[in-house]
Amino acid sequence: MKLSINQWAEEDRPREKLMRLGPQALSNAELLAILIGSGSHDESAVDLMKRVLADCDNNLNTLGKKTIAELSGGRYKGMGPAKAVTILAACELGKRRQQEKAEERKQLNSAAAIYEYMHPRMQDLSEEEAWVLLMNQNFKLIKPVQLSHGGITETAVDIRVIIKNALLCNATVVVLCHNHPSGNARPSGDDDRLTQKLKKACEVMRLYMLDHLIITDGHYYSYSEEGRL
Repeated sequence: MKLSINQWAEEDRPREKLMRLGPQALSNAELLAILIGSGSHDESAVDLMKRVLADCDNNLNTLGKKTIAELSGGRYKGMGPAKAVTILAACELGKRRQQEKAEERKQLNSAAAIYEYMHPRMQDLSEEEAWVLLMNQNFKLIKPVQLSHGGITETAVDIRVIIKNALLCNATVVVLCHNHPSGNARPSGDDDRLTQKLKKACEVMRLYMLDHLIITDGHYYSYSEEGRL
C-alpha cells in the first residue's frame, strides 16, 4: 500500500523538513513536491517528481526545457496543466536568479557614508524618527530598523529592541541615527544619555557601537567624529 505524504512521519514530510532544516536539506524531488502539493492515488508528490526527474536525467535544466503538454499530457498521472505551469515557472525563476548579480550590501564605515544613506529618508520629515543600522564586521549593511516616530527620548527608543534585532540578524556593528526637524544638529541632553546607555548595552553584548548620527537637511552631528564614543 502506497502511503501519501500526509501519512509519512512528520520529520520526513517535505514542508516540515524545510521548516526544520532549511531548503538546502531537501532533494530536488522534495522541493518540486512542495510546489505541486500532491501526487495521485498511486504515488506521492515526491515519488511523482522523482519519476519526472528521472526522465530528465535528474537535470533541472532539462526539466526547464519541457513543455506544458509534455508534463501534463497523461504520461504522469496526477500532473495536470496547473502543476506543469508551476514547475516551469519555478525553473524560469531559477534561471533568472542565476542571471542576476547578488545585491551588493552598502558599506557604511564613516559618518559621511551613513549620512548619505539616511539623509533621503529623513530630509523631509516634520517629526523626529530614530533608526538603527545593523551591520556585519566589515561595516556592510545587513538591515535598517525603524525604532520610533514622533519623539527621540530615552523612553521612546527601547535599547532592548536594538540589541534583540542585532542578535537576531547576527549583526556585530550598530549605528543609531535620528533627525532634528528644527535644522539644529546639536545633541540634546536626552541624546547624550541615550548614546551612553546604548554604548554600555553594546559593550555588555559584545557589539560595536560605531556611531550615533543626528541628521538634518544638509548637516549632521557625529558622536564618533566629535570623539564622544
